[in-house]
Amino acid sequence: MNEYPPPRSLQYLVLEDEMGVNAPIIHQSVIARLTAGLYPLYQSGRIPFEPLPETMLTEGYASPVPDLILYDHQYEQTRVIVEICQKSGLKHDTGKVIKLIEDDTYGILEGFVYNYKTSQWLRYRKGDGGLTTESSFSDILQLELNSFL
Repeated sequence: MNEYPPPRSLQYLVLEDEMGVNAPIIHQSVIARLTAGLYPLYQSGRIPFEPLPETMLTEGYASPVPDLILYDHQYEQTRVIVEICQKSGLKHDTGKVIKLIEDDTYGILEGFVYNYKTSQWLRYRKGDGGLTTESSFSDILQLELNSFL
């Protein structure tokens, strides 16, 4: 069996995401439940974007890796992102979501941060002026994301 060489730098792999490969089971469980709930809706055509866990925002060069993206294959852009965190990561992840949406580089229209310790959801939409709303309802998907948890 061939052994693969270790990556040059763990920071290179996980980029800004401080959790990276050390994410707790509950963190991964939330990502899995969201993906499992959304994927049948994508396959049936009820939602137009494919849910993909821990996927780079672009191909071909290093880019941020949200916990979950909803990808628009027609326009080759991510439209919705979800970050999963606990209390200590809430401020960082909220800032990351706002920055990625307002940057215009990736075409993201809506983003969420879910705190699994408090069950709190924050939503940010393009043009919200840096202010989040406490909600798990996606205007883009017309879905209540918390229903998958």
